[in-house]
Amino acid sequence: MKLRKLAQQIANCRQCLERSSALIIQAEHSLKENDHARFLQTAKNVAERVAMATASSQVLIPDVNLNEAFDNFALDFSREKKLLGGLDYLTAPNPPSIREELCTASHDTITVHWTSEDEFSVSSYELQYTICTGQANFISLYNSVDSWMIVPNIKQNHYTVHGLQSGTRYVFFVKAINQAGSRNSEPARLKTNSQPFKLDPKTAHKKLRLSNDCLTMEKDESSLKKSHTPERFSSTGSYGAAGNVFIDSGCHYWEVLLGTCTLYAAGVAYKSAPKNEWNGKNSSSWVFARCNNNFTVRHNSKEMLVDASLQLRRLGILLDYDNNILSFYDAMNSQHLHTFDISFILPVVPTFMIWNKSVMIMSGLPVPDFVDCTEQQECICRSQESPYVSGMKACH
Repeated sequence: MKLRKLAQQIANCRQCLERSSALIIQAEHSLKENDHARFLQTAKNVAERVAMATASSQVLIPDVNLNEAFDNFALDFSREKKLLGGLDYLTAPNPPSIREELCTASHDTITVHWTSEDEFSVSSYELQYTICTGQANFISLYNSVDSWMIVPNIKQNHYTVHGLQSGTRYVFFVKAINQAGSRNSEPARLKTNSQPFKLDPKTAHKKLRLSNDCLTMEKDESSLKKSHTPERFSSTGSYGAAGNVFIDSGCHYWEVLLGTCTLYAAGVAYKSAPKNEWNGKNSSSWVFARCNNNFTVRHNSKEMLVDASLQLRRLGILLDYDNNILSFYDAMNSQHLHTFDISFILPVVPTFMIWNKSVMIMSGLPVPDFVDCTEQQECICRSQESPYVSGMKACH
């Protein structure tokens, strides 16, 4: 019986020695490793295996102790464990944190700011970004490697990305890197502003006055004293001006501050739209208009009544050129008013017309959060179900 016990213990010891030999060989290889990160990783693996062996009483260097009953046969590696435990292991840095409140944007740039708890142990940062597709699952989005842009070897805790699309939401990750590895920040969704523009004095009607900054247009009220009927009904009553940009891509948002103006139209038009017609009377322009107490949308001489408040003071206009959408909003109340579904074939320019008072243009704005792509599509479906009122019945 004692011989069988001894044979079993010897077999166990042989197995321990074989494992010890393999571990010693691995340790010898690690001593010859020139790469610092690989050496630390290998040393860490050796230490972990030693700790596991110690816990199970299967350590490496034999210190044989046989009593009369052959019950104990232990291997002592406490000295080596202590030496390995004294190594200073470098670990991957903690994930950095993107500070959205510090991030800034223009119509084609976003400056991303972040902080890191392990700033002194980080050798560099890597910024990754892609257009936000609305996916709720960031893991599946992150795994779409082909769609991500990568900016490596950033030494500061901020970076400005150039050449972005106007009015577009992006997803950003920041990766903190050192020799031991890397960790990603939580995703941050940031968006560019819209393309800024001003009113083009060359396109303004001679009876309109533009401010010095070309952001306000005012109607010469003296022409209205002779008649109570707005001149929008005449063939030459195009009292308007256009923006100084032509848009052929991206998503853009601007607002019109209406004040007390009750006779106006705002929208977009092709460059080929007739200059002597009010916008919306031809197939090359689309507008939202107010004629006293009536609100309408107009295109190609067709009008449709729109339910809007007489207290409408800020008209928001969203142009999503790539998705063929032109939408109008009550910006103060975050209320959708109407959406055109347009298959754009040419660049368009923002257009504005007034027949009394004045309006002010605010451009270069970010697309507001209340503008939702899903809502846009639903509004398109509803507008397609509602036929236009032919002619100008709404304003008559």
